[in-house]
Amino acid sequence: MSIKQFPPEVKAELKNYVYRLIDPRNGETFYVGKGVDDRVFAHVRGELETDPSSEKDAVSEKFKRIREIQNAGFEVGHVIHRHGMDEATAFAVEAALMDAYPGLTNIAGGVGSADFGVMHADEIVSRYKREEATFTDKALLINVSRSAAEISLYEATRYAWRLDVSRARMADVILPVIQGIIVGAFTVDNWLAATVENFPDRESIPKRYAFVGKEASDELLKRYKGKRVPDNYRRRGAAYPIRYTWVA
Repeated sequence: MSIKQFPPEVKAELKNYVYRLIDPRNGETFYVGKGVDDRVFAHVRGELETDPSSEKDAVSEKFKRIREIQNAGFEVGHVIHRHGMDEATAFAVEAALMDAYPGLTNIAGGVGSADFGVMHADEIVSRYKREEATFTDKALLINVSRSAAEISLYEATRYAWRLDVSRARMADVILPVIQGIIVGAFTVDNWLAATVENFPDRESIPKRYAFVGKEASDELLKRYKGKRVPDNYRRRGAAYPIRYTWVA
């Protein structure tokens, strides 16, 4: 029988740790996380199912896998991949593991993955040799690294974000970013709530916004596309995909 919690003396030694949840039927890692104390066991107990920061569909995939394992008469495997770390180190290890295990049920990528995650050696050289962007406009940077390969760049950029919509409406240009490089530019006609009423071809996402717009002028594209986002706008360890280049 697998343990369900750590003894107090063990918790004191663990500090911050990174863990993997394993499907014992095929040995597959289906979730990577970071935690302290008994966090690793909370998924199986269902304590994280109502986490307000989670997306419903992705959470359902994780718990669907857990239920399938349990219904087959097995128990989820809990592996502590690395422990005894400070929080910053744990975030870095978690992000590296997420990059190493494709097909996870995690909702978001690891902290820093968009800017410092897996890249071919040629990509790294190309990225750091790029000219650095100079923002002469109020630019809203949106990291689309995880979605741009699945849908058009416009769709990946415009839908759907948790942001200060009044501040977003101040932007002169929207710049999609992939691994630190600006890959396009759009101007906005309107920001709207991300609902099926406003966007009939998309799924409603509560408390998020999306824009209706078009590709920016050739002048704006020439000014920003293909250039590298300056380091001061790419804080190492930051996971939030929205960056503003101006102070409101």
